Amino acid sequence: MSKRTLGLTAALLLCAGAMATLPATPVRAAEAANVKCHLKFSLSGWSILYKHAEGQGVVTCDNGQQAPVKISVVGGGLTAGKFRIDHGTGDITHVRGIDDVFGDYAQAGAEAGVVKSGTAQVLTKGTTSLALAGHGEGINLGVSVGKFTISRR
Repeated sequence: MSKRTLGLTAALLLCAGAMATLPATPVRAAEAANVKCHLKFSLSGWSILYKHAEGQGVVTCDNGQQAPVKISVVGGGLTAGKFRIDHGTGDITHVRGIDDVFGDYAQAGAEAGVVKSGTAQVLTKGTTSLALAGHGEGINLGVSVGKFTISRR
């Protein structure tokens, strides 16, 4: 064997020995996307073919992060009415942290209600899911498709 081959072999053995002494750390990429966040919000709006609503709330995550948020809903379809949701809630899953919460979620729904209204929907943004629940007052009727946007306040 040449001195060069012996030197390379020794260097590889030294690296392998050093790596063997490092503590084993599990890969946390899959775990990182398992943070769960919670949304508390109020929202009011109207629709006459075009749907528009605005509101505000707070997002709190299981990892301790939280932020005040602004909510907007826009869309279109065969809808008519005026509504308000107080004390709405949402569970946001498949995020790594609060920054993954912000953005546009796809929304589709069928609505019907007079005086007391209720809603429950699951919205998506890529692999992130937002399950909304709430009740309020208003008159609404129709089918709509649009987007639900959460942004920093």
